[in-house]
Amino acid sequence: MQTVIIVIHLMVVTALVVVVLLQRSEGGALGIGGGGGGGFFTGRGQANALTRATAILATLFFITSIALTWYAAYTRAPKSILEGAPGAPSAPISAPGAPPALPQGGLLNELQKLQDQKGQQSAPPAAPAGPQVPRSQ
Repeated sequence: MQTVIIVIHLMVVTALVVVVLLQRSEGGALGIGGGGGGGFFTGRGQANALTRATAILATLFFITSIALTWYAAYTRAPKSILEGAPGAPSAPISAPGAPPALPQGGLLNELQKLQDQKGQQSAPPAAPAGPQVPRSQ
């Protein structure tokens, strides 16, 4: 469902950009046509059609944006940020007002172990034994 709404949303966005760029600039050279006379569309009928198309596409843009927001909020499930972490406590959080129970071998201990392992792997290799070359000063 979300994929369908995203595809519709992207098509509406693309069409909205095209319709806005087709409109004649009222002043200045900010549009693609440079704001000069003899534009792509001339006359009032075409201007009204472009204005109406812009309004319809903007409405569709807002509807699809709200639908995507609602769908994301509807399918979201509350979860802990530590749920998938190694060594995360599986026990529920203690009652309010009570000091938190620290698990044995918790997340901080796991991170310390990972840091120690990384430090051991990235230790520089020992310099090869050989003649010493004097350095200039």
